[in-house]
Amino acid sequence: MDTEKKFINIQEELAPYKTVLGKAADTIIDENVSSYPIFVVHRLEVSIGIPMIKRDEVEAKWSINASSLEELVTKKVVELKKLEAFKKIYKDPRSFLCLLLLSDFGATFAFLPRS
Repeated sequence: MDTEKKFINIQEELAPYKTVLGKAADTIIDENVSSYPIFVVHRLEVSIGIPMIKRDEVEAKWSINASSLEELVTKKVVELKKLEAFKKIYKDPRSFLCLLLLSDFGATFAFLPRS
């Protein structure tokens, strides 16, 4: 399965959670935690972000943690020298969910439309 098909599958698998992720993104922004909410989508335990959805508890394929660009820079997931470049490609968080996908095809950022 190619990367595009895998991403489409992930989009479908995350569809039931878009509303709750959108509300979490709004809270992160509205409470001045960060202007750059990022959701870490994973299957194994990770030490990034705050767990929101645990796949074994909801019988899902993915667990999701809420994080931020600032945390990813602090934990060196995003290099400081690439911070400004990342901010330029970051899409409006009121319209898109920024995902850090940790899967069998590596780690990649993706933007999922909220609606």
